[in-house]
Amino acid sequence: MSHFPSDPLRAQRRPSDAPAPPREEIDGDVDSDVEDALEQLLEETAVPETLPQPARRTSNVRGRVALVTGGSRGIGRAIATELAAAGCHIGFTFLDDGGRSRTQAQETARHLRQMEVRVVAEPCDVREPGDVRAFVSQVMEELGGLHIVVNNAGIGLDRALWHMSDHEWEAVVRTNLDGAFHVIRATASHLRAQEWGKIVNITSVHAERPEFGLANYGASKAGLIGLTRAAALELGSHNINVNAVAPGYIRTHSLTDRVPAELLDRARDRSALGRLGDPTDVANVVVFLCSEAARHITGAVIPVDGGYL
Repeated sequence: MSHFPSDPLRAQRRPSDAPAPPREEIDGDVDSDVEDALEQLLEETAVPETLPQPARRTSNVRGRVALVTGGSRGIGRAIATELAAAGCHIGFTFLDDGGRSRTQAQETARHLRQMEVRVVAEPCDVREPGDVRAFVSQVMEELGGLHIVVNNAGIGLDRALWHMSDHEWEAVVRTNLDGAFHVIRATASHLRAQEWGKIVNITSVHAERPEFGLANYGASKAGLIGLTRAAALELGSHNINVNAVAPGYIRTHSLTDRVPAELLDRARDRSALGRLGDPTDVANVVVFLCSEAARHITGAVIPVDGGYL
């Protein structure tokens, strides 16, 4: 006995073992045309017998030219090194202070050339649009083009708001935010013309999670996130990906020289992984974003902070 309510449609359904109704006779030419159309449709929609091979993540940047600002030390040096290891020719800037920075830049350039890539290393103040334009032109002339731009140059001058001078505010914002704008503006026309480019901006977890004394730094990095998303929107139609990487506490000389040990201990405790990051942790994400494995990622901000929750 059926437990379903009476359903007139069910009664009209043909049982699966019932013979099919006789096919109506139709003109042979029309029948042939229909069969041909069905075969073509099946061919167009068929699932391929073999799946495409996985993309190699870094090989597709080999031979590209990458520009890295602030590339002589710390995170910038790690980014330049990993891009060179992936086969990129490198142009990097450093801020010439007449001593340590130039020595570090020379050491970095020598290290990169050992990877059999071409290197341009020049002092450049990213706060000055003229300096930026000159460096971009030099990189394109000496290295034969430009494909990847990494805005890494940045400084920090930490002080409580009520003690912060105009110079401390302006120097940080002009370097960290204005500098990135100058570089993007100077390179955008070329990247648009070739219909291909990768731009990665190095921001910070402090853009969204402020720390005491970092008002200028946090504001500059928050602005850089806004610039990243605006550039992604404006350049996307030209096949240019623009993303940001937000490091947490990364073990560099500038960090350990500037940040008290007790604050670093608190940062470790706050990290889900219980450790500080290394510059290479950031660099590996940058290389990924510059590869075609990340071709459908743009306007994103990727944290590299060990779970700074």
